[in-house]
Parts: sequence; C-alpha cells; structure tokens
Amino acid sequence: MTSDFLLSLAQAVSKGLLTGMVYGLMALGLSVIFGVMRVVNFAHGEMMIVGMYLAWMGFDTLQLDPSYSLPLIAVVFFCIGYVLQRGLIQPFIARPEHQQFLLLLAVGTLLANACLAIAGPDSRTVQLDSQFDSYELGPLVLDAVRVHAAAVALVIAALLWLFFTRTRTGKAIRAAADNHMGALVVGLDVRKLYAITFGVGAACLGAAGALMITLIPVTPFLASEYTLLAFVIVIVGGLGSMTGALLGGLLIGVSEAVAGLLLQPSLKSMFSFGLLIVVLLLRPQGLLGRKDAR
Repeated sequence: MTSDFLLSLAQAVSKGLLTGMVYGLMALGLSVIFGVMRVVNFAHGEMMIVGMYLAWMGFDTLQLDPSYSLPLIAVVFFCIGYVLQRGLIQPFIARPEHQQFLLLLAVGTLLANACLAIAGPDSRTVQLDSQFDSYELGPLVLDAVRVHAAAVALVIAALLWLFFTRTRTGKAIRAAADNHMGALVVGLDVRKLYAITFGVGAACLGAAGALMITLIPVTPFLASEYTLLAFVIVIVGGLGSMTGALLGGLLIGVSEAVAGLLLQPSLKSMFSFGLLIVVLLLRPQGLLGRKDAR
C-alpha cells in the first residue's frame, strides 16, 4: 500500500511539474510587464484565453496543431500588445494605480465578452493524437501532450532569457527597468522599450494559451481564474523575477496535482493559496523577489 501511494505521489508530482512549466510561461508575461513598467496587467487571464481560442480556431478550421500555430499566435499577440501599450496604456503609466487597474479591467472585460459573443459559452477543445500517447520513465507514465507542452514552454523561456541578456534591445529594456531616469539621460526611447516589453509579455500569453488548449478545454469564464492564478504564481516566485515566475509555476503546478491526489481536484486552489499565505508570511517579497519590488 505504501509503495502504491508513493508511486501515485511521484506520478502526481511529475504531472504537476509538466503543467507547472506552462503555468510559469503564463506568469512570465505578467512578471515581465510588471518588472519593467511597474504596471499590473489585470487583463492577463482574458488575453490568455484569447490565445486559447485562436489556437482552437486554427485547429477547428484548418486542423492545425496548436504547436504549429503557436509562433503565428505569438507574433500576433506581440503586435497587439505593442499597439495596445503605445495607444492606450502609455498615457496611464504615470497615473494612479487605481486608474491603471480600471483601464486594464475594462480591456479584460471587453476581451472576455468578445470571446463569449463569438464562440459562445460552451467549452471548446482540440483532439490531438498525442493526447492518447504517453512516455514511460521507469515506473512513471508521462502524458505525451504535457511533455510536449512543457518542453515548448521551457524553450520559449530560454529564448526569452537570451533576448533579455544577449540582445541590445533586451539589455536596454533591463536598463530602463533598473533606472528610468538614467535610461532617459543616455537617450534610450523608453516609451518604445515599454511597448516592446508589453508586446513580449503578450506574446508569452499567446504562446501559453496555445499550449494550454492542448491540456484543458477553454471557456470565456476561465479568464478570471487564470488572472488570479498568475497573480498567485508571480507573488510566490517574486514580482518582477522571471526565474521566480517559472519557479512559482512549478510549485503551484505541483501543489495542485498533490491536492488532487490527497483531497479532491475541486480543492486544488486551497493548496495554492495555502502556499501563497506561507510565502507571504515568511518572505513577503516572494521566493526570488527583491525587497524593493513594489
């Protein structure tokens, strides 16, 4: 009995780690935007479900695997995020935070209701051959679709790290995030860098949505749930920390999987919020966050 339980626990943890990588990619979009612009994207979940719906539409109309439509969705989201920041969000950068909240809440409400009007309230899903495949790792059986989604999420996170650490634009964005006035003094176009940052964050959301649709069905009502989940992940990992977002995603994915094993799947949020409370009590800035992060 003990060995069976340990095997079930290991199976749950492995499933949680794979799902957590996709969670981490989803949270990266929120973390990147906040880390650079100090703006909290309250339309986060709504933007991700738009990505899920676009991947579903590509599969439903063209039989296009979401992993193939992912690059196109990411590019579309980057362009939308860039334009949205330049045209709508930039004027609110220096305004009080409650005005930023209302603005992005309005954007999220529009997106969710647009999805509801276009696709209806019914859940939409994709049926892939890989959803019936699995990989064996010793005694563990790993769902092929989760392995693929986690691998793609890891590659995207690595590319994002390379962008911020190896490219001139990425280094300029980091400089603007560290010292806004200094970036202006040396002649950096901070507004353009902010727009690129929001575009990159939006692209992460589009990519995460294309991966998430292979794991769960999508409905317009998922938006608020994933906005809240993203907040939990970035707070646990540390606001503004890319590594923290990935770590938070893994921890939340494992906590949900273990909760589903020990209790009920419907109670998985209890474990996630319990972890959030513990982190806030012991390390308010998050596991990898800086004490000066707002």
